[in-house]
Amino acid sequence: MPKFLVQRWHGMHIVWALVLIFVLTVALAWYQWVLGLLGLLLGGFVAGYGILAEKAFRHDLDDYVLTLSHRIKNASNDVIGHLPFGIVIYNEDKEIQWHNGFVAAIIGKPSVVGESLFAIFPVLQPPGKDKEPGTEITIGGRVYELLLRQNERVLYVTDITDRWTLKKRYEEEKLALGIVMMDNLEEVAQGMDEQQRALMLSKVTGEINEWAQKYGLLLRRLSSDRYMIITNQASLKNLEQSRFELLDDVREITIEQKLPMTLSIGFASGTDNVVELGHLVQGSLDIALGRGGDQAVVKFGQRQSFYGGKSNAVEKRTRVRARVIAHALRDLMKESDNMIIMGHKMPDMDSVGAAIGVLKAAQLYGKEAFIVLEGVNPSIQRMMDMLREDEKLMKRFITPEQALGMTGKRSLAVVVDTHRASMVAEPRLLQATERIVVLDHHRRSEEFIDDAVLVYMEPYASSTCELVTELLQYIHERVSLDMREATALLAGITVDTKSFAFRTGSRTFEAASFLRRNGADSALIQRMLKEDLEEYVRKAEIIRHAEMYRECIAIAAADSGKQVTQLLIAQAADTLLNMTGIKASFVIGTRPDGLIGVSARSIGQINVQVVMERMGGGGHFTNAAAQIQGTIAEATSKLKHVLQELEKEEGLFE
Repeated sequence: MPKFLVQRWHGMHIVWALVLIFVLTVALAWYQWVLGLLGLLLGGFVAGYGILAEKAFRHDLDDYVLTLSHRIKNASNDVIGHLPFGIVIYNEDKEIQWHNGFVAAIIGKPSVVGESLFAIFPVLQPPGKDKEPGTEITIGGRVYELLLRQNERVLYVTDITDRWTLKKRYEEEKLALGIVMMDNLEEVAQGMDEQQRALMLSKVTGEINEWAQKYGLLLRRLSSDRYMIITNQASLKNLEQSRFELLDDVREITIEQKLPMTLSIGFASGTDNVVELGHLVQGSLDIALGRGGDQAVVKFGQRQSFYGGKSNAVEKRTRVRARVIAHALRDLMKESDNMIIMGHKMPDMDSVGAAIGVLKAAQLYGKEAFIVLEGVNPSIQRMMDMLREDEKLMKRFITPEQALGMTGKRSLAVVVDTHRASMVAEPRLLQATERIVVLDHHRRSEEFIDDAVLVYMEPYASSTCELVTELLQYIHERVSLDMREATALLAGITVDTKSFAFRTGSRTFEAASFLRRNGADSALIQRMLKEDLEEYVRKAEIIRHAEMYRECIAIAAADSGKQVTQLLIAQAADTLLNMTGIKASFVIGTRPDGLIGVSARSIGQINVQVVMERMGGGGHFTNAAAQIQGTIAEATSKLKHVLQELEKEEGLFE
């Protein structure tokens, strides 16, 4: 026990002795004053001794405290100097005032006092901006976490190399699944004998196996045209860096065929649930097929990336799928109370024509059906003027508010000419019913109506009107269209194919032939598509400001002070594409709703869909668009930046 504590213990006994002497002295003085005087003298002696003991106690206590403080200071200095993490104290000017030995060791200098904090730790720059906790920096092959305490002006430096390495290894070794599918095997092999088919399959299979060995993938064949891939995230990252070169390799080795072989690849990772991962990889493959094939889609957590897509969709030569979809749609119509049909916002002739075709299908089975139309824009004004001549047909057009009032859980909502929930005429209708059908010919984008019970998307088709026309031929044994219905459907095909000049196949002409047999008036369509002189002059004014980019791309921007319709922007892009030497055209203008509209067209050598997707839009390989916020100058700058990125990443102009 320390000496000063012993003295304190004696001091406490002296106090009690004084109390006892005082009591005895009082008692003795009552009987004999001499004894009381002796007791008083004894008490004085004890009190004096107690005072001396207290002084000795305080002196020893001070010595103990000083000794202990010195020991604690030495111990703290030693501990701080040997802490397994760094401490840096800096001033308001971000200059280092003090640091411990850990910091000196990782920097490789005995002292960095007086130097700028940002010079030693550049990752904390720029000055004046607070960094979030957990900023990482690599020094000498080690990874350190920097934790700033702005109020105290203290920086903590922690070595997290082992944790970082373990985390990285864990992430890299996570499971990744993929599916490789020959998306046009039947079309390519049609007309081949067994020997030719076997030789072609041998080439493609060999290329796929070499690719799998190169990147360390476990490949298992599921069917004649489908493979399962099992790998990890590290290998998947390498595949993304290679931009899935297998797509180009397979297309090149089969280029001599009448139709080159193309692949569709779907990959998924980012979750530990194998069942969920299986659904994600199938969804990725469906998106690749829905976008026309010849591309890879990678779903990694919330990120979805697209690679390839350098060739246009190949027309399917069989109508089996059309017949199956037609019968499924027929059954859904029979089971529903009523039907609500809607296209996209700012509808065009393809959207309205397809809606009229679906309306006809509902009428064939006596189902109550209506078409949602928010307003008439210039692109459909003349078509609507033609339809107004039929009062019964015009009564089937309703506003979004009216549609919401008559939509229930057993209503069938049919979405035509779009598959994006944000693009439909009234998104709230999708929440009002549990039965949704999607009929579209656009390449599938990342946004999609996921809860649809029936989806018919064929990117090879010229238009949604073509798909609906085929469905009508299978949905009922005896289909009879009147002149206006047939003309509306044919008008949609005519507009989307630019009078049968682009994206046409044999099935396009077969659909047009069926509509002509049912009374479609092609002369009336030509009158509907005529331009007035004022619009033509405005279009010429836009084209006059066109500039060339990379000698093969035309970019034209309308006057920022004038508003132009989306139809005029699209027509200007079509006109530019007809110029000699132009492979793609982009026209930018301010729409009446204040958004900046961008229309993109190509002759098939450049995929304008991927360009518009980078700008928040979408569309087809040769026909796409986007609507963005901002100014025309900002949109033009963003477009050129996207073109530069795609040129570096995918060789857009090759």
